Amino acid sequence: MLRNTSIFIPTLVRIKPGALDRLGVYARRNHFLKVIVCHSQELDAALVERVRSSLHAEGIEVLLSTGILSSDFEHAQEIFLSLPAHADAMIAFGGGKALDVAKYVAFLSRIPFISVPTALSNDGFCSPQSSLDYEHKKKSFPAAMPYGVVIDTEVCLKAPKILWWSGIGDLVSKITAVCDWKLAFKKNGTQIDDFSALLSDATVFQFMARPEHDLDGIRLLGTALMLNGIAMEMCGSSRPASGSEHLVSHALDRISATPQMHGIQVGMATYLVSQLQGKGADRIAQLFDDTGFWDVPRATPFNQNDWVEAFRMAPGIKKDFYTILDERDCVPEIIRIIETDPRLAGLFI
Repeated sequence: MLRNTSIFIPTLVRIKPGALDRLGVYARRNHFLKVIVCHSQELDAALVERVRSSLHAEGIEVLLSTGILSSDFEHAQEIFLSLPAHADAMIAFGGGKALDVAKYVAFLSRIPFISVPTALSNDGFCSPQSSLDYEHKKKSFPAAMPYGVVIDTEVCLKAPKILWWSGIGDLVSKITAVCDWKLAFKKNGTQIDDFSALLSDATVFQFMARPEHDLDGIRLLGTALMLNGIAMEMCGSSRPASGSEHLVSHALDRISATPQMHGIQVGMATYLVSQLQGKGADRIAQLFDDTGFWDVPRATPFNQNDWVEAFRMAPGIKKDFYTILDERDCVPEIIRIIETDPRLAGLFI
């Protein structure tokens, strides 16, 4: 049966230095004259002021400005119920929690959403899902795809470097995710969208060609992560961006006393899963060598027992989601890899 593809993708896209200070210009050009502003509560006050000044300079009326305290589902509901009427758009800037809450609220409100990340730690700033805390667990909720994505590369470059490494970890996971998707197609007929898979793959390799922590490198990473989100919207599934490596990270979030950043866990899981899949490991390792990604777990080693248990739990995390972990008992292989791979020496305790 033929499937008609109808998707929502960003109309406004600016990925360049100084983009934050032109937010008001972008809003006015798109006829967003009355807006709601959400931002990370802990964000640098100077960044918040830059957004306010930019909007004020263009005569944009801010109907409500609110700081996002957490990614709780209840918090998102409270914000939704407090929204003023007749807003033209919602602008959210800051980290993942603020963007996840804001794009879910925008989805409920049915108003355009402009995503303004201040760091590139994952692809959530441009994806059709929000990760919210619900009943003491992370759960994915439908969310508004951004009408606009505005990435100030200077702002993101100045963010803590661990957030850049986290973004790299989340980006490189597309290699193993697409491999899992193709495996699921062969094993049980899971529908695959070839163009979404191609788009997801291509974004990774474009960044790999120049994985630098500079303005152009930030532009490449931001573009790649944005296109990953569009790939998910295109096929109506998380498959082009999330596979067994994400299941492992979700398991770690449940069992670890001190889970590490999402992209860091996903990046390490990607390297391990690529060895189970028998492809891509050397390329991933080279990227981690070039960017210094290994320095993160070297400074704060992972708990080996947690990781072994996470690989044991991962196949049961998501129903009807076939991956390499469903092919066989992978736990013995993971133990061997962790204990014998020279690149992983000192990264697990």
